[in-house]
Amino acid sequence: MITAYVYENRKLAIRELSVNDCLPPETIWLDLYRPEDDERAWLANFSEEELPDEEDMNEIEASARFYQNSDGLHINSLFPQRVGQEVRAVNVSFNLREHMLITMREEDIGLIRLLRNYLRLGRLDVNSPKDLFIELFTLKVDYLSDLIEDVYTVLDNVGREVFDNEELDDVFKMITLQEDSNGKIRLSLLDTQRSLRYIQRYYRRNLSDDEMKELREMLADIESLMPHSQFIFDKLNFLLDAAMGFSGLQQNKIIKIFSVAAVVFLPPTLIASSYGMNFSDMPELKWQYGYPLALILMLASAAGTYLFFRMKRWL
Repeated sequence: MITAYVYENRKLAIRELSVNDCLPPETIWLDLYRPEDDERAWLANFSEEELPDEEDMNEIEASARFYQNSDGLHINSLFPQRVGQEVRAVNVSFNLREHMLITMREEDIGLIRLLRNYLRLGRLDVNSPKDLFIELFTLKVDYLSDLIEDVYTVLDNVGREVFDNEELDDVFKMITLQEDSNGKIRLSLLDTQRSLRYIQRYYRRNLSDDEMKELREMLADIESLMPHSQFIFDKLNFLLDAAMGFSGLQQNKIIKIFSVAAVVFLPPTLIASSYGMNFSDMPELKWQYGYPLALILMLASAAGTYLFFRMKRWL
């Protein structure tokens, strides 16, 4: 799907294009979502260099993620995407040209939808592709901060469940889920930091003083978020250790109950097995009250053993 954002009469219009349409001359942003082969071929008509494919977008080498050529600045950046309780990191390819920003992505990105709504409602003052690019990265950093706050909130609830909940299966699942989410958040922070530093170092001559100031502010925000991410990792490790400790205590309690039960029933078992032997000369077998006496002995021995454990405070 091809979406063009066009300035018309000092207003930003959003148009859905097909491969049979011409590119509007005042296009400031061209967004390709899950481009088909014919759509990529259509875009190639406006490009001098080869377009990156999905494999190129997923490369981690700096030379593949940040570079410049005759088509302008190319940045492949990870964007956080919440799917249910999970956080995913999705690659988005940016091509920042002098008069147009081109983005390609294989998945729907919530931040791009948010930016689109802001543009539709006129809540953003963007006059150039660079403004769009910087605004989208600003939204990304703010969203990463919100995700870290969400993880803090979840971990507070998980911490209480570790101490209050005897069934720890859900707690282990939640800790694992939050560890994965925090890993994706930290990966997005690091990737964003690398992207902005590349722009700051190699693209600064194309940016104004105000735009450079915004980049520095975003980098400062990222630097302030990094310790929070590390703290979350430390807290996750603590909660995991605590949950495993409580799980071990619960298992020890169960084993203790079985051990005590076995010891309590050991004397009655000894008495019952004594009178279960098949010897012919056993005078107790002919007693009139032998059976009730054996039952009383077994109950008394079990009760005595139980009271002994209670007296020693082993129960």
